[in-house]
Amino acid sequence: MTLVFRKPLEGIDRPQMEADVVIVGGGPAGMACALRLSQLIDAHNAKHPDAQLSKENIYVLEKAREIGQHCLSGALLDPRSMRELLPGFEKEAPIDAAVSKEGVYFLTEKSKFKLPVTPPTLRDHGNYVISLNRFVKWLGGKVEETGITVFTGFAGSELLFDGNRVAGVRTDDKGVDKRNQQKSNFEPGYDLKAKITILAEGPCGSLTKQLVARFNLDMDRNPQTYGVGVKELWEVPSGRIAQGEVIYTMGWPLTSKEYGGAWIYGGKDNIASLGFVTGLDYSDPRVDPQRVLQVFKKHPFVAHLLEGGKMIRYGAKSLPYGGWWAIPPVSGDGWMILGDSAGFLNSARLKGIHLAIKSGMLAAETACEAFKKGDVSAGTLSDFQRRVEASWIKEELWKVRNFHQGFERGLWAGMFHVGLQQITGGRGLYNRYPAKPGYQHMHNLSDLPRTGDGEAHLLGPYKGDGKLTFDKLTDLYHSGTKHEEDQPAHLVIHDTNICEQRCIKEFGSPCQNFCPANVYEMVDDSSAPNGKRISLNPSNCVHCKTCDIQDPYQIITWVPPEGGGGPNYDGM
Repeated sequence: MTLVFRKPLEGIDRPQMEADVVIVGGGPAGMACALRLSQLIDAHNAKHPDAQLSKENIYVLEKAREIGQHCLSGALLDPRSMRELLPGFEKEAPIDAAVSKEGVYFLTEKSKFKLPVTPPTLRDHGNYVISLNRFVKWLGGKVEETGITVFTGFAGSELLFDGNRVAGVRTDDKGVDKRNQQKSNFEPGYDLKAKITILAEGPCGSLTKQLVARFNLDMDRNPQTYGVGVKELWEVPSGRIAQGEVIYTMGWPLTSKEYGGAWIYGGKDNIASLGFVTGLDYSDPRVDPQRVLQVFKKHPFVAHLLEGGKMIRYGAKSLPYGGWWAIPPVSGDGWMILGDSAGFLNSARLKGIHLAIKSGMLAAETACEAFKKGDVSAGTLSDFQRRVEASWIKEELWKVRNFHQGFERGLWAGMFHVGLQQITGGRGLYNRYPAKPGYQHMHNLSDLPRTGDGEAHLLGPYKGDGKLTFDKLTDLYHSGTKHEEDQPAHLVIHDTNICEQRCIKEFGSPCQNFCPANVYEMVDDSSAPNGKRISLNPSNCVHCKTCDIQDPYQIITWVPPEGGGGPNYDGM
């Protein structure tokens, strides 16, 4: 089978732009970086009228059509970093509610048990229920007001290098057809030559992966591990879920062999955020994270909360779980890495927005100092690493440095390790727990237990009843996902023979299960070795990167589609 994948065209003249700073990614990390950099430049210029710094050549690249359109989270905001960035931000930011009530439940198939004491990491009084989409849109407006340019609909397709220095970013070519040929509306991507390139792409960023591979940045680090959060937004009857109410659950529908849990957050106007995070380190390749959410909603406790309501939005996003030991070096010659791209997420708290914002602020401070000195060398930018390690980012992440690794042998072992880590300040049995990539936990079908499959309710696609539960295509419709159809596939399968000859027999084609958007299908084909061939639906993609993360052979690479394509997470 022949598939043509998206890649920059060679041998064409590309427009060039000079930049002082290019920030790739307009999420909370990228926008906070741009806003803080503007503040620092303004403060410097006010004090030094004869040594002015300019904002004219600072650019933010955002692959979505609009600011915030691809931003999805639960979301609860710890306001710590925002209060540093914009004191008094609560007066104008789009906040749904302050957390007023919280509870943590352990679920069995039919019943629930509320923990008598909320674990310290899940105490959320003082935090805010928000829509990350609306919050980032507001933050992006603040950035644009400062005069910094935000280019929407432009994806970073590859890094530019000058020897071992990152020298900028090439943006995506537009107007390329499925055969990788130029269409009549072809526009070549720009080469943005930057003094400093800042990567804030979110989890498993495509440019960050290029950088890590080129400079072996994962050497001596734990492998990054991930979960995938599958989310629905619901309109519920008045009074069913209180504004500012926070509910966490563990247990059902997962068994003791999988890692994960659910959230329910009460927003304003009777809108509730509901979702399930499944750790991408499960053993059974037939587990389907979108199905896990649907089964979760059938629990009597959850079904009662949603009864009479209506699902209005859907989305999915991966999140980095590896913790402090998995974070690569975050700065080098011409570059810095922020937020989820670096792995700044507290998996014990299920929170990373505040860490992303703080990392953006620290990167901005580093960049501003470099420009004031007239020195953007690796030695100067290495100050970002020092700033991170001296900040409350490390203070917070150090206390949970071994949290997720403690669950590698299942729920009960994980609870033991977490308890020990609480007592020992995050250490546990060892100062640094070992880890392995999540996909390596996946068992071959022939190695799965043949008796008493207690995970049957988690396996395979879900049909749904159309009211409380939904199949993938129905959920996908509510993601607002839209891509230009006539373009090369942005999901690169490096060897489809492995899919059709090995994976179908060894793992049962798990891409059909772990993808929450029905991108991958094995369709009947009598000419294929096992009677099936791989078929892609790239236009379904919600940009969660699960395929890039969880493929057992690591032969799938997610690259950005033509800029502007993707989900529309309005209100998410």
